[in-house]
Amino acid sequence: MPSKEIKELRQAGKLEEALNMAQNELNVQPDNIWGKRNISWVYYEYLKKNVQESNFEGFIENLNKIKELNLPEDEVMIFDTSAYQVGSLLFKIQNSEPVDYSMVNQIFDIIKDFHFTKPGEGYSLLMKAFQKGSQNWSRFIEFADWWGLGNFGEGDFQQEEYNNRQMPALVDKVYGSYCKKLIEGNAVDAFGVVREVDKEKIQAFLPQLDLVIEKHPEYRYLSYYKAQMLMEMGSKEDALVSFLPFAKQKQNDFWVWGLMAGIFKDDKELEFACYCKALSLKTPKEFLIKTREAFAKLLMERLLFAEAKSEIKSIISIREAKGWRVPNNILEWTESDWYKDAKEASNNKSLYEKHSEKAEKLLYKDLPEHLVIVEFVNQNRKILSFVRDKVLNGFFNYEGFIEQPKIGDILKVRLEAVGNEGFHRALTLETIKEGSEIELPSVKTVSGTIRIPDNKPFGFLDDVFIPIVYIEAENLKSGDDVIGKAMLSYDKKKESWGWKLFKISR
Repeated sequence: MPSKEIKELRQAGKLEEALNMAQNELNVQPDNIWGKRNISWVYYEYLKKNVQESNFEGFIENLNKIKELNLPEDEVMIFDTSAYQVGSLLFKIQNSEPVDYSMVNQIFDIIKDFHFTKPGEGYSLLMKAFQKGSQNWSRFIEFADWWGLGNFGEGDFQQEEYNNRQMPALVDKVYGSYCKKLIEGNAVDAFGVVREVDKEKIQAFLPQLDLVIEKHPEYRYLSYYKAQMLMEMGSKEDALVSFLPFAKQKQNDFWVWGLMAGIFKDDKELEFACYCKALSLKTPKEFLIKTREAFAKLLMERLLFAEAKSEIKSIISIREAKGWRVPNNILEWTESDWYKDAKEASNNKSLYEKHSEKAEKLLYKDLPEHLVIVEFVNQNRKILSFVRDKVLNGFFNYEGFIEQPKIGDILKVRLEAVGNEGFHRALTLETIKEGSEIELPSVKTVSGTIRIPDNKPFGFLDDVFIPIVYIEAENLKSGDDVIGKAMLSYDKKKESWGWKLFKISR
């Protein structure tokens, strides 16, 4: 066996001589595994040379020769090593403009018959190389299915560092590309204009996606893509549940609210509010053109022509400043009678502000609402204390929600605990109208005869404490009969719960 001589010739760069010797050996015994191995490594050296010279035709020729050897499945070394050369050439191809995806297709069609170690470094490199061009490569889904999304190595789940920058993990990028391709759908016409989403494939993929999202919540955009897929499936409520964690993190990005508007397209009030929120955020003007156009249509539907005109003029101004063409549909709007007759609003800022709050509440739609009673108000600091029961109580800043809360007000709130000292952040807040029939575990109706201890400014009705303010306001004396309401209250000095009068209705 001339294995040693062939190897020495390869290492010396004498590839023609090595190939002749290996070919002669194989001609004598075509099925001998050693002969196949020897010539496969010569082909590999040619692959390296072809990559260095950017010789695509030569690379394909030698890649095909390795394939035609029909090596058994356990001959993984030549395939694993070749993966690095395949990856190198793919990166070169995809770094050129325009990218020739017919080359990418040829390489994929050949290596589909190769036997790689799974998972393995070379196999992961293949995925990294093919994923690079996934956005414009029509066969990425086919490739990913062949590669198998269960074949990632441990390192593929970790973030990468490149030029001192943290880059997304390979798994994060691949799943994101796969999602986007599913959402984009398949072309059903020759020009790729009409596309059709494969709902069955999305349905089959979602459980796999859920596992990755659950194990790696740091892959933040996957929840966003999941929401889009659920919308394609027609499951808008599920889409919202999936999207909310992502939306909370990205709530200052205008496009998040554009997607929210899509989720609530059937609810015109919420759709309108979401566009208002999107346009209220600080965003480069050129990014908002499509959002303004969609919002202008809603304004026209509402006969808010002055506001619609303001949005349209902004679109035209931005496009002209950038040297971009103004679309025909927008030009047609400017020629309509309503546009010519409408008074121009300077801007729609007040309109955005008026409706944005309704959109913001959507972020917390998945959190429970609680009915609480106001126990104390510090108007200087805009802080109020509240109590629902012995478990949910504390205080929060009410500024921006209500002007002048009063002790005894009933509020419907969504709260987020901050620290462990009782401070909360109010997420949504609604005041319940006085007189509404609301039952709270922290409120009870009381009646009876009051008792005021000697030389004390306060009093009691059975186990209910009556603060001095009510004694003085009602000019109460011991023995008076009263009817009122009491709330649950925590006595810090006694470190115990009790009841405190907050309303007298005698």
